[in-house]
Amino acid sequence: MSDPETLSVYAAKAGEYAELTRAEAEHPTLQRFIQGVTPGGRVLDLGCGPGAAAGAMAAAGLQAEAWDPVPEMVALAAARPGVAARQAGFGDLTGADVYDGIWANFSMLHTPLADWPDQHRRIATALRPGGMFHIGTKLGTGEARDSIGRLYSYVTEDTLLGLITDAGLTPDYTTHGREKGLDGVYADWIVVQAHA
Repeated sequence: MSDPETLSVYAAKAGEYAELTRAEAEHPTLQRFIQGVTPGGRVLDLGCGPGAAAGAMAAAGLQAEAWDPVPEMVALAAARPGVAARQAGFGDLTGADVYDGIWANFSMLHTPLADWPDQHRRIATALRPGGMFHIGTKLGTGEARDSIGRLYSYVTEDTLLGLITDAGLTPDYTTHGREKGLDGVYADWIVVQAHA
């Protein structure tokens, strides 16, 4: 995520977003992810926001790293016990066979659609054999800004599954929902979990 307007919204609303996402630590998809990763494994919360998911991963005994391009979010994530947080984004993911799990929950959707194939390949490369990938995103098509200025990229379920499989990952779990976001608008979403 490198869109300046989106970054500035999250910087200004870091505390509000932390409150909105506080329940993420108990979300069933996060619990499924934690249980699906090698015990004690190394995991990355990519686009971590305030770090609720990374904190839950660390509490479960995983080696949790948290990356976000917004300094205010990095500070919130770093305050969680056991979380190693730093300012970074999808383009900084360059290693191979590094992680047992990568969690990209409603973060890739703030990057341009043209970057999604490369970002999925980077994630697949960074995962160890058998490693788990989680992505949450909003459903739709095209790119647009929401009412508070954030850039959104939307995909259909078929497009998302195609990106994941084209990167060499195997989807094995999909779920859908509808929730109110930071902009106060309800939106349909999808979560897919896959393995390397």
